[in-house]
Amino acid sequence: MKRVSFAEFGGPDVLQLTDAEEPHAGPGHIRIAVRAAGVNPVDWRIREGQFQKVRPIALPAGIGQDAAGVVDEVGEGVEGVGIGDHVFGRGASTYAEFAVLSAWSRKPESLTFEEAAGYPSVVETALRIIREVGVRPGQTLLVSGASGGVGSAALQIARDRGITVIGTAGAANQDYLRGLGALATTYGEGWADRVRQLGQVDAALDLAGSGVIRELVELTGAPRKVISIADLGAPKLGARYSGVTGDVPQALAEAADLISRGKLHIPVEKAYALAEAAAAHIDSHAGHTRGRRVIVV
Repeated sequence: MKRVSFAEFGGPDVLQLTDAEEPHAGPGHIRIAVRAAGVNPVDWRIREGQFQKVRPIALPAGIGQDAAGVVDEVGEGVEGVGIGDHVFGRGASTYAEFAVLSAWSRKPESLTFEEAAGYPSVVETALRIIREVGVRPGQTLLVSGASGGVGSAALQIARDRGITVIGTAGAANQDYLRGLGALATTYGEGWADRVRQLGQVDAALDLAGSGVIRELVELTGAPRKVISIADLGAPKLGARYSGVTGDVPQALAEAADLISRGKLHIPVEKAYALAEAAAAHIDSHAGHTRGRRVIVV
């Protein structure tokens, strides 16, 4: 089968489309014929070797963790899913023609495979950090870097829970944020004052890692009210860094429920072929994404 892998840590150019042996579903897992794979910032962070000290991997290695496709192998002990079912979920080395998933849910019929591939990690992350930051119905949540996948999910999930949301993004994405129910403003010089004009902030999420932790702490009034998924230096300023995956099966089930109720939609900004994985990483690293980027197999 064809698989995107890398034999050394480095820039996007280390990604290669190679021939690889097909993986197989062990106990508690399923294998899918991949139709699309989600592109996440964690993918290029792994490729760069940023997590080697805490989560080392052996090289050469595949890349990608989110995917949607058709079940073609069911491991021992797995129930409730069968050959031919359409699913989306999380696994390993998903930039490939076949991938093994450790967590999955049936793909909502309203979603294409390309759309579904963009949900698993971003919804799990959004649910986790909203829970960890402790924001409650009736309060206001500030999301810094809100137009990407996690931001799009966080805004909609918070709104569904009765939480007011303020989102920051580039000028081109202001109408997009408003369409998701957020009070929107741009980042850049004076952004914190613009946020203050929109209202009091009870909690804040940093999704872009753009050096805004100090301002988020000032806006919320306490470091414990700020969580980052992108700034490893956040704890130095008293804020929290969240990088440990939570309950993925539960997140997928909640995502499916939100989608079925019309409360969650994350658009696909751009789709790439397997051979274009490097370009997908370049674009993901550049930011300014509206929704999700995916690789179509």
